[in-house]
Amino acid sequence: MDHAEFCDALAIEVARFANVMSAMPRDEEIATCPGWNVVDLAEHLGLIHRWAEELVRLRSPERIPRERSVADRDAVNPEWIQEGGDRLIATLRQADPDDAMWAWGPDQHVRFWSRRQLHETLVHRMDLELAARIDPDVEAAIAIDAADEYLSNIEPLGAHLPELSLLRGEGGKLAFRVRESEALWSITLGEQGFSVSRADEQFDAEVVGSALDLLLVILRRRKVEAVMVEVLGDRELLDLWLAHSAFE
Repeated sequence: MDHAEFCDALAIEVARFANVMSAMPRDEEIATCPGWNVVDLAEHLGLIHRWAEELVRLRSPERIPRERSVADRDAVNPEWIQEGGDRLIATLRQADPDDAMWAWGPDQHVRFWSRRQLHETLVHRMDLELAARIDPDVEAAIAIDAADEYLSNIEPLGAHLPELSLLRGEGGKLAFRVRESEALWSITLGEQGFSVSRADEQFDAEVVGSALDLLLVILRRRKVEAVMVEVLGDRELLDLWLAHSAFE
């Protein structure tokens, strides 16, 4: 996927989030985001969209502090989500994806933000749907890219965040493999931390399933037993990864 495709997919996800939100009670709890309800989740996403839009518009060379809450919680509604999302998408579409700027991931360019905001919005749309007892769906190509983006971004943070720093071992290898596809991610847990690659090799544990089911497991939105995945080999290695790999 490229920058323009990320923007197109983001537009779809913003509209889907707003649509699902419009049919839910504002105080409905979001089980996959403990302690949050619908308004909390929407406030988070809407502020992230507005923060990312400012960063991209300014091509900011450094991080800009972002707001953590809105003054009027009643204003956090589907229209507010759509407005902020539309503004973000317009700014992204007008930007050169190769322009250099600050990003918290390794890709320090505008294109980081079109990709990141697509997957940020996607996962929170799925959070809403799971709370509403709707089975999430997503195109396989987008689910694969979302898993790849997540794993690629957390790898360089592994030594710096307390929970991720617990992902150590003696060289054990864990794989997530997309069924009926060549897509896979290889995770090696070494003494200094973990590393991620796309190499197909011998694994101590392997999780095989559809792109969507693997994404839900990798992002810890559904338990392994709740989706159609097959776990081969050392289940303890998988459990170790899932216990400490969350990054919010």
